Amino acid sequence: MTLLGKLTWQAFPLEEPLPLFSGLAVFLVLIAILVWVWRKGHVPYLWREWITSVDHKRIGIMYFMLGSVMLLRGFIDAIMMRTQQAIAFRAPGFLPPSHFDQVFSAHGTIMIFFVAMPFMIGLMNLIVPLQLGVRDVAFPTLNSVSFWLTAAGALLVNLSLLIGQFDRTGWLPYPPLSELRYSPGVGVDYYCWAIQISGIGTLMTGVNFVTTILKLRAPGMHYTRMPMFCWTALAANLLIVAAFPVLTATLGMLLLDRYVGFHFFTDTAGGNSMLFMNLIWAWGHPEVYILALPAFGIFSEVVSTFSSKPLFGYRSMIYATMAICIISFMVWLHHFFTMGAGATVNSIFGIASMIIAIPTGVKIFNWLFTMYGGTVRLRTPMLWAIGFMVSFTIGGMTGVLMAVPPADFQLHNSLFLVAHFHNVIISAVVFGAFAGYTYWFPKAFGFVLDERLGKWAFWLWNIGLWVAWGPGYIVGLEGMTRRLQSYDVAEWRPWLLVMAGGVVIILLGILAQIAQIVVSVRTRDRRRDLTGDPWDGRNLEWATSSPPPAFNFAALPNVADQEPYWDMKTRAREIGQLVRPEPRYEAILMPRNSPTGFVTAFFAVVTGFALIWHIWWLVILGLVGSYATFVVFAWRDHDEELIPAEEVARLDRANRAARTTRLQERMAERESQQESHE
Repeated sequence: MTLLGKLTWQAFPLEEPLPLFSGLAVFLVLIAILVWVWRKGHVPYLWREWITSVDHKRIGIMYFMLGSVMLLRGFIDAIMMRTQQAIAFRAPGFLPPSHFDQVFSAHGTIMIFFVAMPFMIGLMNLIVPLQLGVRDVAFPTLNSVSFWLTAAGALLVNLSLLIGQFDRTGWLPYPPLSELRYSPGVGVDYYCWAIQISGIGTLMTGVNFVTTILKLRAPGMHYTRMPMFCWTALAANLLIVAAFPVLTATLGMLLLDRYVGFHFFTDTAGGNSMLFMNLIWAWGHPEVYILALPAFGIFSEVVSTFSSKPLFGYRSMIYATMAICIISFMVWLHHFFTMGAGATVNSIFGIASMIIAIPTGVKIFNWLFTMYGGTVRLRTPMLWAIGFMVSFTIGGMTGVLMAVPPADFQLHNSLFLVAHFHNVIISAVVFGAFAGYTYWFPKAFGFVLDERLGKWAFWLWNIGLWVAWGPGYIVGLEGMTRRLQSYDVAEWRPWLLVMAGGVVIILLGILAQIAQIVVSVRTRDRRRDLTGDPWDGRNLEWATSSPPPAFNFAALPNVADQEPYWDMKTRAREIGQLVRPEPRYEAILMPRNSPTGFVTAFFAVVTGFALIWHIWWLVILGLVGSYATFVVFAWRDHDEELIPAEEVARLDRANRAARTTRLQERMAERESQQESHE
């Protein structure tokens, strides 16, 4: 064993130019950005205001930025896969089998763990404390640690492009393929340590948000007065707390098999690979709802706001949300109906898989009834919500079909299954993230996004989704299995060419979103939202300025009904003035910024990289550094900073003045309309 363990020059993929050049390109872009930031003198600002920030709003924005960057990274893998299959008819294509295996494994891993999760957790970070009417999450520094550990896991995944290789077993490392005998390289190790590190961060997030929602609500905000997004966030984080320890333990057992010679999953040495299947899907199916439930909450907020009506069936939505939360733990075996559990077990899990569709259907009907009779405004967030309802309903029905064991025997491991999964995840999670992003962007940054380009992005994504994955149902029914690097069935090729075209359409949608940001930033002065309420919103996040101050609210609001801000606005319009008198301004204590999260993540990357390559002295150094970081944090003398009452008053009075001006404008518009009618 050398000083650098297994790390040698052979670890660099010099014989495979595609991953080497793509990795170098990413590395050079990153270096160029860092140099530009340093040359412009932005390093102190970034360190002070972002990297060390414990403000839930900035952490939420950083989560979403991480998810956006990783979306581009994962989408590049999608382009390579679809292009490979489009040209690999009776031909080798441009991706050798070993690289193709890495691409589809990296694509699934990145999209689930480092795109969908950061999108949902980012929006929860940004909005949940505002909707609850509180100043921050329960554990602000832990929140920072959670984010940076997630970023550390993403960094390890991308390091595999340049040093070594990534996992080639799929987005879930099934044994025996992931056992050391069949995967002797470092790919599975990269996967396991990246997910372990980011998974610990996600588990911290779950604990943080469950505590925040249960313990830190504004005065008067009972459970049945919480916004629907808070309810779905609570359900998702309860699932995180219950399910992610299962993932941690499962990957821990696999690592013990690989590193120490244990045989938890080795069929030929007393273990059982089916144990892995049960454990990983006992986490994996709740994970689907960890992603989908917050998206359902986003759609509830968007549909209610842009229908100008309270959410229909609010209490039934709560029951449906918690029913999904519970039943999601009872359906995992439908992922391996074909593996010999028997007719009785298959029937039980098939029925449970159909039952979980009922509360989901309740949500769909409640959103439709909310729109019915309302004044529906087809702004970009509302379009994403409508697009979701159409695509998700179709995708959900294909899921119910596969919940029937005899049908699943035919469709299992086919492209039909992959089409269903993408249909559901893209329409629910990705469209939900985009709906929330466009809806709450002005709250985060103080100006609205360009509507025209937003609608272009919506249509391109929706059309691209169906062009890219509609044919997947057809070739799946024709017998095409997943993960084929090449094929020789002529009937499949036209459909695979269409699917490649769908990916191009989605790429145009992504480019439209990038253009939307560029155009909106350049024209931000005329897009400013001075009132903090650009959409005529209904919940407390719109009761403060855009972007909100560090303390969120100058005085914590008193909640008297289900839609407190809408009630305040209604009464203000009736009497012609703001109903909340100017509060008695006091100094506010807020948590002090801390580098703990960033430094911990640095040592986590060092430790993970060292474990992957068996550099044991570096493992010890990384663990000692992480421990020392927390010791230093625990012994801090000053963990809060005081915001003076004068600063609180200045910020709040400016927002009150803007809201008063807007109220007067609305009243003048109403009087003008009445006069024109007379």
